[in-house]
Amino acid sequence: MINIRPVSDLRNNFTEIESIVKNGEAVYLTKNGYGTMVVLSLEKYSALTDEVELKLDEADKAAASDDTRYSAEEVFGRIRERINGR
Repeated sequence: MINIRPVSDLRNNFTEIESIVKNGEAVYLTKNGYGTMVVLSLEKYSALTDEVELKLDEADKAAASDDTRYSAEEVFGRIRERINGR
């Protein structure tokens, strides 16, 4: 079940929100009726970001070992070509 709460619940009902998050669920917070943030456990956040962090570390190592650099135009041009199937 999606947990949507007003941001004031973070202050007024922190313990309740904390227990929801510790159970592996996300809590979506709203301010004035609009979504403003999501609260996750550290474990859930890590599961979402660990692979990205690894890939960024790999890219940093590859960049450090190779002097080849591409302009933004070259990079995005190649991406457009792949998307458009050329």
